[in-house]
Amino acid sequence: MHLSHPLTPCLWFDTKAEDAARFYCSVFPHSRITQVTHFPDAGQEVHGKPAGSVLMVVFELGGQRFSALNGGPQFTFDEAVSFQVLCESQDEIDHYWTALTADGGEEGPCGWLKDKFGLSWQIAPAEIGEMLSADPESSARVMSAMLKMGKIDLGALQNAFRQAG
Repeated sequence: MHLSHPLTPCLWFDTKAEDAARFYCSVFPHSRITQVTHFPDAGQEVHGKPAGSVLMVVFELGGQRFSALNGGPQFTFDEAVSFQVLCESQDEIDHYWTALTADGGEEGPCGWLKDKFGLSWQIAPAEIGEMLSADPESSARVMSAMLKMGKIDLGALQNAFRQAG
């Protein structure tokens, strides 16, 4: 048995699915909204949403497909799930950090943040896996440096990685 379609993360919002999809598409290159569906008259006794309001938005961020559902206030995001954005440069780190913390987002430790919708992101250098899986001394220096950071300082991590013990 094989998977006929790629896995699609579905993000649950109260009423802001379309706003969130538009925001994320503005932040990430090669992104687009591919479909917007609306609640019908049927089922209002269950879902409680006005007919014609946005039900689901399907969008792509850099080629990865996502769905955003206006499911109501029952569920909210927490840090148990996050999306990693692996960056090649400090400019990329700065761009995503600034864009995703704008308008009410929250900065967190070690490259983590929450956007204005409460979704958690990890903005990290693409080489972080290599740095943390190197020899024990180098990886310990990188970890010690990273634990003191909010937004990642790529140069500082690279210096910690290369520093002679």
